[in-house]
Amino acid sequence: MLKNIWLFIASLAFYAYGEPKYVFLMVIVIAINYLMGLLMQKTTVVTGRKIILLMTIVVNVGILGWFKYASFIIGEMNRIAKTAVSLPMEIVLPIGISFFTFQAMSYVFDIYKGDVVAEKNPLYVGLYVSLFPQLIAGPIVRYTTVADQIQHRKENMDLFSEGVIRFLKGLVKKVIIANNMAVVADAVWGLIIGDRLEASVALAWIGAISYTLQILFDFSGYSDMAIGLGRMFGFKFEENFNYPYIADCVTDFWRRWHISLSSWFRDYVYIPLGGSKRGIARTVLNLFVVWLLTGIWHGANWTFVVWGLMYFIVLVIEKLLGIRPGKNKFIGHIYTLFVVTLGWVLFRSESLKDAGIYIRGMFGIGSPSVIDSAAIAYLKQNIIYYLLAIVGCVPIPRFVTQHIPKKGIMCILYNGMYMLVLGVAVIVAISFIINKAYNPFIYFNF
Repeated sequence: MLKNIWLFIASLAFYAYGEPKYVFLMVIVIAINYLMGLLMQKTTVVTGRKIILLMTIVVNVGILGWFKYASFIIGEMNRIAKTAVSLPMEIVLPIGISFFTFQAMSYVFDIYKGDVVAEKNPLYVGLYVSLFPQLIAGPIVRYTTVADQIQHRKENMDLFSEGVIRFLKGLVKKVIIANNMAVVADAVWGLIIGDRLEASVALAWIGAISYTLQILFDFSGYSDMAIGLGRMFGFKFEENFNYPYIADCVTDFWRRWHISLSSWFRDYVYIPLGGSKRGIARTVLNLFVVWLLTGIWHGANWTFVVWGLMYFIVLVIEKLLGIRPGKNKFIGHIYTLFVVTLGWVLFRSESLKDAGIYIRGMFGIGSPSVIDSAAIAYLKQNIIYYLLAIVGCVPIPRFVTQHIPKKGIMCILYNGMYMLVLGVAVIVAISFIINKAYNPFIYFNF
């Protein structure tokens, strides 16, 4: 009990360090969902349970909507109606609100489905929602995953050392690869001047690929750090990434990317709507709802909405054509990377206009040249980071560990080499942190 009290207080302090006033908002979210869970557990009438479920959705989505979308909605209304309506207060987006509200809602949803029993001790629910390793940017953890761990976990040195290694691996991903990719991506996007991208076709693609690599190693790096920290405290969180850039179709990509969010929408939106069991028309409608909500979840900007709907169109086409993992792997892999890279251009751009300008530049429309000295310079300056990123995109460590004996000299040599490389990489990462400006994680914005 004492270790849970301490961890709960530490988690609130961690959040308060970045968002002092919004720690009270998170406590309110915890209290609301804790009470909704108790009400759901005590209510046996189907209509009553549905009302409680609806109340849970309205309150949580209402809180999320106010902080994340109110300014955007008012701004769009003013733009369309030519009015000048303003909000009574300035709204600052609380860090990680999309993650902890979705996590809190899933607790009540699982009680409604009968997958978990409502927790009478508010400390356990509070710790579940506020647990600091994954509080800010996921993975979105289910209460069913950690309920027993909260109450009965036992820390040990094996789990702690495993967590340390995983944390350091995530740190290296973020600092050495993601941050250096960000330098290139930010520089190229900065070349959008007026109605043109003042960059060659090659440089435009280098910028797009750099962001494609940046967001993978930024977000998966954070997930590694969160999973590692969790293991240090005795928690085993589920994986959030599974080498998404080796996917050979977009459907497979979304089974590998941000797994906790994809499974959240699958289990709490797509399947309750009927999934793919009510005919093709209903399946398409359900996919539309899921991907519209996925785009909106990522932010208050039309770029995210179009990004989500782009994936809706692609996934419907794949479903109708019967495209699935394992068919035409090489061609499928190239096609998937092409679609995903274009998607990240939409995701990264500040507006649909900028996205259009950038994509036109990638295909030579209005570009000053096909290749220029700047493109060559960026490649030369960052070649080591691109090579590291490419290696990090494929499951080489997994392949090696599967073929290395669990005992013996080969195992000792491999583990020793792995720790040596990781140790050197950590030293380099620390030197980067000391010498360079702070770069926040991309998903802190969501």
